[in-house]
Amino acid sequence: MRYLPLSEADRTAMLATIGAPSVDALFADVPEAARLAGPIAGLPGHASEMAVERQLSALARQNLVAGEVPFFLGCGAYRHHVPASVDHLIQRGEYLTAYTPYQPEIAQGTLQILFEFQTQVARLLGCDVANASMYDGSTACWEAIVMARRITRRSKALLSGGLHPHYVSVARTMARFTGDDLHSALPVLEAATDGQALLEAIDDQTSCVVVQYPDILGRIGDLSEIAARAHEKGALLIAVVTEPVALGVIRSPGEMGADIVVGEGQSIGVGLQFGGPYVGLFACKEKFVRQMPGRLCGETVDAEGKRGFVLTLSTREQHIRREKATSNICTNSGLCALAFSIHLTLLGERGLRDLAALNHAHAALAAERLAQVKGVELVNDSFFNEFTLRLNREARPVVRRLAERQILAGVSLGRLYPGAQALERGLVIAVTETTTADDVDALAESLEEVLA
Repeated sequence: MRYLPLSEADRTAMLATIGAPSVDALFADVPEAARLAGPIAGLPGHASEMAVERQLSALARQNLVAGEVPFFLGCGAYRHHVPASVDHLIQRGEYLTAYTPYQPEIAQGTLQILFEFQTQVARLLGCDVANASMYDGSTACWEAIVMARRITRRSKALLSGGLHPHYVSVARTMARFTGDDLHSALPVLEAATDGQALLEAIDDQTSCVVVQYPDILGRIGDLSEIAARAHEKGALLIAVVTEPVALGVIRSPGEMGADIVVGEGQSIGVGLQFGGPYVGLFACKEKFVRQMPGRLCGETVDAEGKRGFVLTLSTREQHIRREKATSNICTNSGLCALAFSIHLTLLGERGLRDLAALNHAHAALAAERLAQVKGVELVNDSFFNEFTLRLNREARPVVRRLAERQILAGVSLGRLYPGAQALERGLVIAVTETTTADDVDALAESLEEVLA
């Protein structure tokens, strides 16, 4: 039975009220090429539930499963081993809930978990305070840029060429509605980051400098000089971390002077999940806490002197007047934040350091092996678990041929930067604790054949 709650008259009245000529006009901002002209090809117009299950299962079997083939994809989403205990614990009745309670103090378990999450994120990113999570890394990055504008009262943001292009795209989409002036560039296939260019570009109009650490090519730069230069000009340094496991062995951005540190927490506790849902990390210096978006859980005592947890700051539009809100982020990725916190708790500080060391060791061996392949050149002179190769030909066809051999061989820069000929030979390889020596040998041997 079809469920159509609105009549044609209802729709006509609603469109007239908002001044839209038609329903299609509501989607004017969606590019024409992205709109469906009709039903999705290959799916029947109607079918039984069992028939639909069979059809979708057949489509799903066309995917290469990350855990069943040599897997080297990264660029912001990484395959790590998540202990089975994480999934078991997040499904307990104390945690599994449809939504955040609107009277949060009665949900002490939820608030305590978020409080612990904030503590872990603040320590990991090297900042004074962290919020109770964001949607994902890209939206957290944009929220940081807007936060910097509120603090500095400037609107010019410098985006490093090493910042993930999807993060840049999200920021540009949002800046269309806010008037922020974003300056970005393409990365260069060389070992050095664009730190020197950023230093020269910072001026008295700059609101913030946004750098990724490690960057999209896997390079690791010292952020201290950029932070000092930004502060000298009255600007803020925003650091973006897409692989938080790296912070088990490299200095945190906060230690190097970053004012706001954001990131993607997927690597810890959250599977790849076809690209989401993920969990955004957001932390900053204490003096900026009142400009931080989202929610902040705090610890206090009740009337009887017992330990308790509360929502200390709620600067989102659901809690206060919209024009006073610092963010229109309407919720947090609570379940993913819980998974992050449980996994990090199981690891502990020593376990995280050991996991990070294992990642780097595997990556170093892989880089050494792949650099020996004829037609392959290692770009990086520093990296954590991700590095970039320069091939002797365009990388995208190579990746496709390797996929036909059941090897997911990394992310081609031509895919991330379509039309950028200077980058089309670049291939970003990610190696984690799940990557075996046999996986690396399979990739190297196949590359030797394909590039010959």
